[in-house]
Amino acid sequence: MSGIDVGEELGARAAQARALSLLRIRSRALAVAILPAAVAVVLFAAGAQGHLAGPAWDTVRWTVLGVAVVVLLVTVLVAVSVARARPAMSPTVPVPEDGAPDLYRLVRDLADRLDVPAPSAIALTPDCDSWLEDRTHRALRRGAVAAAEAGDAAPVLVIGSPFLWWMRVAELRAVLAPVVAGTGPSAHPDIAAARRFVRGLDASIADAAAPGRGAVRGAPLAFAGWVSRLLLRACRDHAAEMERCVAAAASMRAQTVDHGLRIAAQEQVGLAYAGWDRLLTRVALPAWRMGRWPSRLDAGVVSALTELSRRDRLADGFALRLGERPACDLLEEPGVADEAASLLAARLFHGGPAESGPGWAPVDWQQYPDEVVDRKWRTEAARLHRVLDTLGVPRASAADPAVPTLARVMEHLSGSGGPGGPGEELAAGIGAAVAREEAATPGHGGPEHGGPGHGGPGSGAAEDPLDLWGPGPLPLFPLQPPRTGTELLADHVAAMVCCAAVDTAGAAPGLDWLDGPALLVGGERRADLATPVLSLVEDGDPDPLLSWLAEVGVRSDKPVRLV
Repeated sequence: MSGIDVGEELGARAAQARALSLLRIRSRALAVAILPAAVAVVLFAAGAQGHLAGPAWDTVRWTVLGVAVVVLLVTVLVAVSVARARPAMSPTVPVPEDGAPDLYRLVRDLADRLDVPAPSAIALTPDCDSWLEDRTHRALRRGAVAAAEAGDAAPVLVIGSPFLWWMRVAELRAVLAPVVAGTGPSAHPDIAAARRFVRGLDASIADAAAPGRGAVRGAPLAFAGWVSRLLLRACRDHAAEMERCVAAAASMRAQTVDHGLRIAAQEQVGLAYAGWDRLLTRVALPAWRMGRWPSRLDAGVVSALTELSRRDRLADGFALRLGERPACDLLEEPGVADEAASLLAARLFHGGPAESGPGWAPVDWQQYPDEVVDRKWRTEAARLHRVLDTLGVPRASAADPAVPTLARVMEHLSGSGGPGGPGEELAAGIGAAVAREEAATPGHGGPEHGGPGHGGPGSGAAEDPLDLWGPGPLPLFPLQPPRTGTELLADHVAAMVCCAAVDTAGAAPGLDWLDGPALLVGGERRADLATPVLSLVEDGDPDPLLSWLAEVGVRSDKPVRLV
C-alpha cells in the first residue's frame, strides 16, 4: 500500500471515529430522555410482584411516571423540531444535465477515476469556492424534484462560477478533484448520519431564532432551540474534527489525479479570487448602487484578470492560457448561466431584487460607461448641488445664477475645509441625503451604500432558488461598510469634476476592469484626480485641483448638465 493510500485510510478512519463520537452524543441524549420511563417501568414491575409495597412507594411510582411522561413529551417535541427544521442551503444557480452535458461527463469521469460516487447534480455559486452540499432533506425538495431525488443521496457539487470562465478545462478538473473525492466519505453511513444530526441541530436553532413567532408557537420552539444549542455545543469539536479528517482523506485520494497540474491550478484559484473581488467592489458595486446589474460578471473576470496580467509582472504568462479551451465551454449556454449567476451575485452582495424591473435592469459591458459611469457622476453632482441649495450657498455664475458649475463647489470649499468648517457641514448634508434616498428605494440596497435591502424569500419568482435558503435578510455578504460623510463628499466632488471634464474638455466616461468607473482624456485614463480632490475637501486647498483642471482644459465656470 502506498503512502497516499495509507494517509487516506488513516484520514477516513479518523473521520469515522469522530462520526461515531457524534452519534454517541445523540445516543446519550436519548438515554437521558428515556431514563425516567425506564425507572417507572422498574418501579411498577416491582409493585406488581409484591415488592416495594406501601403508600409511599405508590406515590413514588406515580410521581416518576408523571416525570417520565413529561420528559417523553418534551423529547418528542425536540425530536420533531429537529426533524422538521429546514437546513440552510447555499443560494446557487442550478445547472441541469441537458444544459451542461460535457461538464457532467467531466465530473463523472473524475468520480470514476477517484472510485467514488458521482455527485447527484451540479450548481453554480457566484464566488470563488467549490464544495459538496447535501440536499436530501425533504424540506429542500418540491414536487417532481422530490420524487426524482428521493432515492439519490449523493450530494450536489457546487462550483464557483468565476472558475468556469477563467480556468481552462484541465485546470478545473484538477481543482475539482479533491472536492469530488469527498463524495466517498459522504456515502459512509456513520458520517452521513452524523452530518444529518448536526445539520438538524443547527436548523432547529435557526428555526427557533426566526422572528414573527407567536407566544404559543414560539415558546416550544425556543425550548427546542435551547436543547439543540446544548447538544450542538457538545458536538462542535467532534464535528469540526470529522470534517477536517474528511477533507484530508479526500485530498489524499485526489493526489492520484492531475497531481502535476494541481499546483498551477491552485495559483489560478488565487488569481481568480483577486480578480473577482476587484470586479465586485470596483465595477459591479457602482452599477448596483445605480439600480443596474452587470449581466456578464463572469466574462468580466476574464477581462479583469487579462488586464491584471498585462499590468503585473507577477502575472506574466497567464494570458497565454487564454488560447486553451475555457471551462465555460462545457456549458451549452454560458451566457445564460453567466446572467443568472450575475443576478444572484447582486442579491447576495447588494440585496437586489430577484428579477429585473423598474429601477433594476441589466446592463452590458458596452453600455456600462454611458449608462452607469456617466449617470453615476451626474446623479452625484446633482445631489451635491441640491445640498448646496439647502445650505443656501449662492450660485457661482453671474450670467445665469440658475446653472450649476464646478466653480460654485470649489468656492464653497476653498479655505474652509477641515473639522467644523462648511466642508463638514456639506459632508453631513450629503450623508443625510444619501440615507434618505436609500430608505426610499425598495427592493435593493439603494444608490450609494449597498446596505441591507428588502429582497428575500418570496420577493421573486416562485422558482427562485433563494426561496429554499432561509428567512435571513439580504445582502448576506455586504461588500463594503457604509462610507463616511467625508468619503461621500470626496466622491461627489470628483463626480462634479468628471462631469465638467466631459462637458467642457471633451473627456469621456470609461470602464477600467480593475478600478471601475474611469475618466478618459484623449482616450487615456486619468487616475490622478483623487489627490487634488482630497486636498480641496479635507484641507480647503484648491490649488492642486486648479492645476489639474488647467492641465486637462476644464472650465470650472461653465455650466454642467445634471440628471
